[in-house]
Amino acid sequence: MHLIEKAKEDNQTIITEFILLGFGNLPELQVLLFLFFLVIYIVTMSGNILIIALVISDQHLHSPMYYFLVNLSCLEPCYISTIQPRLLASLLTGDRTISVSGCFAQFYCFGSLATTECYLLAAMSYDRYVVICKPLHYADLMNGRWCLQLAVRSWISGFLICVIMICFMSQLTFCGLSEIDHFFCEFSPMLKLSCSDTGMITQVSVILTTLDLPCPFLLTVTSYACIIATILRIPSTTGRQKAFSTCSSHLIVVTVFYRTLMTVYLLPKTNTLKALNKVFSVFYTVLTPMLNPLIYSLRNKEVKEALRKVIS
Repeated sequence: MHLIEKAKEDNQTIITEFILLGFGNLPELQVLLFLFFLVIYIVTMSGNILIIALVISDQHLHSPMYYFLVNLSCLEPCYISTIQPRLLASLLTGDRTISVSGCFAQFYCFGSLATTECYLLAAMSYDRYVVICKPLHYADLMNGRWCLQLAVRSWISGFLICVIMICFMSQLTFCGLSEIDHFFCEFSPMLKLSCSDTGMITQVSVILTTLDLPCPFLLTVTSYACIIATILRIPSTTGRQKAFSTCSSHLIVVTVFYRTLMTVYLLPKTNTLKALNKVFSVFYTVLTPMLNPLIYSLRNKEVKEALRKVIS
């Protein structure tokens, strides 16, 4: 209340909604962009639902790797649905406004699901590490109970971290400018529009990011370092190719996800690079969820075989 009264005394208008500028600077491309994102949305939804149906229906796919893949395929439609419908509506109607509470909800859902995806990819990389580096102990190490624990911890970790952030953000007051030069509600642009003291929430975000997010990334990198070292020790070329094929799909997904994510957040936040930042954001928020089911279905023999059975 004190912040609101202070803002009123300073003749500042309290913001109740933001304007997501998105791709509004390209009016001649609005229809093409709408069709582009609509096709991606349909392919993403149908592709991930198909993966879930195949894994459930085919007994040969009832293994830890595909258990995590089902979790990932459940996550991707939710992940893309936090942004895509709102983006499609703005491109179709031209209405780019979103309430402050709606922006908070979008930020929370998207941030939680993105963090959960990092943990799920780490769990999948650990599964690949065990199957290649410790094949004789695979059944014991990757039993059903442990797989369930890994999946549940991934989901809880993702949503718990963002609860802390959203609790701090709900205390902020927004006044003055209301434009966010992005197509979704991102943390930094929202913080810049606040007329409250953002020192505390900035410190909290740095602490949480430093303590939590490197964990799944380092686990993934460590797993693949061990996997590559083990593969290189295999004497025959055929053996190396066979071992690498068991993790190649997951490695591609991990590489695409982290490369685009790191490019966006490590790119300098200058005015000249804003457009480029927005383009790279499209990759990890929109294209990656679509690529995941395609990569797993096109590069995985077991998934292709299951799909062939369904078609025939």
